[in-house]
Amino acid sequence: MHPNPTFRSAKTEQNLAFARAQSFGLLALSTEGAPLISHIPFQLSEDGTHAELHLVRSTEITRALKTPTPARLAVQGPHSYISPDWYGVPDQVPTWNYVAVHLTGTLERLPDSALEGILARLSAQFEARLSPKPEWTMGKMTPDVLDKMMRQIVPFRLTIENIEGTWKLGQNKPDAARLGGADGVAEAGLGLETAALAAFMRKPPA
Repeated sequence: MHPNPTFRSAKTEQNLAFARAQSFGLLALSTEGAPLISHIPFQLSEDGTHAELHLVRSTEITRALKTPTPARLAVQGPHSYISPDWYGVPDQVPTWNYVAVHLTGTLERLPDSALEGILARLSAQFEARLSPKPEWTMGKMTPDVLDKMMRQIVPFRLTIENIEGTWKLGQNKPDAARLGGADGVAEAGLGLETAALAAFMRKPPA
């Protein structure tokens, strides 16, 4: 995470709310070689103490994880290049603004019997965001097809022991410069995320 404390003022509740809203991240596990990484959807518990997830049975993490192991789930949000011209003050340099939250803890494989509940809760979480569309449930699947697909994935739980967030939004600049940067990002339209980043820049965590 970025070491500047100016960018790390978000409270635990704000970091968890951000991670919960994203519900997709990069799971990293240390090994003797390069870290093992998977890009995964997940569901945070109500109290933020653990995340439920699943992995394909044949992935490197699934095959490598024999016992509970330290792991990190990196959740990234909107990000963009920031031109120094947008600040309206001299002697500035280009930078990159972004929001990211790291959930660090212990990853453990759960019994296969836990899989159906994890999948049902995860799909319900995302289906709820699509209202008023009728909710998809596993009950719509042909049982044999569902059983075949479920045999290909494995349930996991990440018990969260540390939560860190970086909200690099120009808080180290004068307010007018930060807001100028937000306007520049919004007007440049560099990607689908820039409107969300501009909104964060206009009102960073207190």
